[in-house]
Amino acid sequence: MLSLRQLLEESRSIGELKEITQPVDWCEEMSGLNYLVAHRENAPVLWFQNIKDARYGSTAVFNLFGTGKERIAASLSLPKGRSIRELVEFTKNNFGRKIPPRSIPAEKAPVNEIIQEGSAIDVTGFPAPKFWPLDGGRYLGTWDVLVTRDLEDGHINLGTYRQMIHGPREIFCYWSPGKDARLQSERYWAQNKPFPVAAVYGCDPALLIVGCITVAKTESEYDFTGGLVNEPVETFRSDLTGLDLPASAEIIVEGFMHPGRLAKEGPFGEFTGYYGRPEARTPLIDIQRVRMRKNPILTCALMADYPANELGIVYGIVRGAKVWNDLENLGVPGVKGVYCFPAAAGGFGMTAVSIEQRYPGHAAQTAALAAQVPSGAYYSKLIVVVDDDVDPTDLHQVIWAMSTRFDPEKDIDILRNTWSTWLDPTKNPPEERIYGSKALINACKEHKHLKVFSPRSRLRREVYDRLVARWSEFGFDYPPPRLTHFEEALDGKSQALPIREDEEESGRRM
Repeated sequence: MLSLRQLLEESRSIGELKEITQPVDWCEEMSGLNYLVAHRENAPVLWFQNIKDARYGSTAVFNLFGTGKERIAASLSLPKGRSIRELVEFTKNNFGRKIPPRSIPAEKAPVNEIIQEGSAIDVTGFPAPKFWPLDGGRYLGTWDVLVTRDLEDGHINLGTYRQMIHGPREIFCYWSPGKDARLQSERYWAQNKPFPVAAVYGCDPALLIVGCITVAKTESEYDFTGGLVNEPVETFRSDLTGLDLPASAEIIVEGFMHPGRLAKEGPFGEFTGYYGRPEARTPLIDIQRVRMRKNPILTCALMADYPANELGIVYGIVRGAKVWNDLENLGVPGVKGVYCFPAAAGGFGMTAVSIEQRYPGHAAQTAALAAQVPSGAYYSKLIVVVDDDVDPTDLHQVIWAMSTRFDPEKDIDILRNTWSTWLDPTKNPPEERIYGSKALINACKEHKHLKVFSPRSRLRREVYDRLVARWSEFGFDYPPPRLTHFEEALDGKSQALPIREDEEESGRRM
């Protein structure tokens, strides 16, 4: 399994790593440069190595994934050159596989090279950035996984939650209603027990990928990460919190969240491209131990408008794959692809599903279920269903289908009082934000008129194959587009638009 340091080396080897050795400030400068650089798609990883006030030899990495699909492929142990659609298909086909973690002795874990406890702890020495001018403070946790254990069945959960620094030995942990760690904490606190947690930074990139999506609330992300890359995650057992922690992480902050221990946190520039809700009382982590590698690397995720949003295509890929799996598990046939567009609030806001229509109501059923399955229900506002000749990972094709196959008068439905988030800027006053709504858009050819729907203009397969074979001869240094649907008329001529009997009779009279 690729570690963070190995991914950085891989990124360097393919020319997608930029090391920033000039002095920079943690206050808005690192994030600001990330925002400017990432406005060009496929922008490199930014590795800041000379940060104001940074101690412990620490550095910071921004734009780890962004829109760099080759870096995502490497994190999934895949070769270069895979398309977005192929990455979705791979993730979908392998995400259900589970390989449990492999436990190693704590003394062999690289993250235990340095251990701090008590008064020696000062997390302000890490290069935690203040991202945006109106942020409430410095955020140590943005590209992280929070490790917790369920009180009832004992399974380990990993999730990505933001963490603002409150003091040298205290950080906040913000989570939305319904999130797994929040539900687990409430069960501990109902019994007046402290909630043991570990915030992990700079872990294996595959863990970051899996940690930011939804799995069943009784399952462990460790198992799914191992299955996804066909290799177990190496963990060790903490004698402080009893949690199983990733051995190759760069930094681990361990402690407890005590019942009723809250303070005001935020705001924070979020994945929507807007600040989240105003300051609110949020749980605090009482830090009792910090583990780190020598010269540790902090992973940072800029939340912004596309394409500078760190969620970028990684979330579009993994969330799309999970929605696809959920649909198949519910028995929906004919699903050919799913994607959650990064430009739509980091992949949260819009889901496209491609289907082969097989029966009346198939498209409407698919839209309704895709809107409410566990992996797709949170926040999503637009669910678009398209035919199987439309690539759901290609926004241009989806918009084309919406423009030519979607009739606003009859092909849109609304779901109300659905699962949303405090971070939705459209719902005001803010207290209303946990409830949302979803538009279901049927951009498929009308099922009852499939036989008379205008035929699409397509290339013949033999012409496509001839041109692709000569692609380099024509002087192109990039791969040809992959087409999946071709003109199928046996005589090689375009299919004629069906003529109604009244039109044929009219033609005879002319």
